[in-house]
Amino acid sequence: MAGHYKVVIVDRADQPPDPMPPTQAVPAPARALEREQRATLQVRRLRRGRLAVRKIDPWAVLKFSAVFYFCMLLIMLLGTAIIFAFLKAFGVIDNIEKLFRDLDFNVSITGGLIFRWFFLLGLAGTVVATAITVFMAFLYNLIADVVGGIELLVTERE
Repeated sequence: MAGHYKVVIVDRADQPPDPMPPTQAVPAPARALEREQRATLQVRRLRRGRLAVRKIDPWAVLKFSAVFYFCMLLIMLLGTAIIFAFLKAFGVIDNIEKLFRDLDFNVSITGGLIFRWFFLLGLAGTVVATAITVFMAFLYNLIADVVGGIELLVTERE
């Protein structure tokens, strides 16, 4: 193909230098052979194309965002468990319970109760965030009908 070149790197470190320096004249048959070898060299080029995002499927957004926000909930639960374990190990939870007992409040801080409420609140947050994300997809579709969507420049290496 015209305009495409293939670059070949030859390791000649263990070979002696060429007997004829490049400043000297090269005979005509050698020049023709060298020209044929150069024609086979190819250079990678980028293909570019314009892409317009005109519609986002709300069902796909619903599935993706529900899984995404649920995974975020699990990550937050894991982080909370780690922090709670450190606080319990260093005696911070016991000191807080003692402070409430000194103030005449009978409070018992247990991990099960905390994680149960955190999970329920996180689940409600997941449902709300998923609903907001799907609403934003509907809103994008309405706006894209008016203005034509978002255009992206996409490049591909050959």
